[in-house]
Amino acid sequence: MKSGDRKLFQALRDRWAIMSFYERFEQVIALVLSAVIAVIIVVSLLQLITIVFTLLVLDAFNPLDHRVFQRVFGMIMTLLIAMEFKHSIVRVALRRDNIIQVKTVLLIGLIALARKFVILDPDAGPAKVAALAGATLALGMTYWLLRERDDRITEDDLADRS
Repeated sequence: MKSGDRKLFQALRDRWAIMSFYERFEQVIALVLSAVIAVIIVVSLLQLITIVFTLLVLDAFNPLDHRVFQRVFGMIMTLLIAMEFKHSIVRVALRRDNIIQVKTVLLIGLIALARKFVILDPDAGPAKVAALAGATLALGMTYWLLRERDDRITEDDLADRS
């Protein structure tokens, strides 16, 4: 175990003693969810490797084929979404954040929408594309507004300390 990990684990043990019952409950749930998602990520990665290997060896993988591209990159982006989701849960488990941050949820939503654009059927109607674009714009603007607010709060804190 690395010294940084050892320090984090020790800090978690120190905080455990002063946590309320509900805070301990949240901590255990976050750790269990993190473990479950880690298993899902590993299984998904193994399945992705198997599928790509099968496509390369047996099906003469052609990345320019739209369906193959959609399938492979859709799976890769699904893994990225799961990893980001796990990262946000780990932050809660390590008590860097008290709750799942709204900005993180918005980013996961944006990644999910980007995945949807990648796997979108070329025959999709303009209404579907417009709806996805509107949702992407709304999530992106909301994220930008939250980031701007956080930047102003950080600037105000730095000014107050000076």
